[in-house]
Amino acid sequence: MTPRPPATCPDCRRPIRWTTTEAGKHLAVDPDPHPDGNTAIWRDGTGATRSRRPTTELPLCGWERLHKPHIATCPARQTHLPLHGVTRLDDHRNRKRTP
Repeated sequence: MTPRPPATCPDCRRPIRWTTTEAGKHLAVDPDPHPDGNTAIWRDGTGATRSRRPTTELPLCGWERLHKPHIATCPARQTHLPLHGVTRLDDHRNRKRTP
């Protein structure tokens, strides 16, 4: 079975790889392994890409590779848009009062 080509992030248009976590949730990771990653991914017997967080009890196994979750590297997610109707207290406190 040949691996699927990477999908594309709808926010930044960069390639991503979709995985299924141990809890059955979908998680987007960057397609290339990264030594600073915190998500172990592997292909199971059916060819599906699975992911988990390595722990001290169950460290990285030989068939797994470390990747970074895409949410941590997505440039579109790095800029925080202000939420509608929410006032940042720092901005409110630093605003000059007009008499």
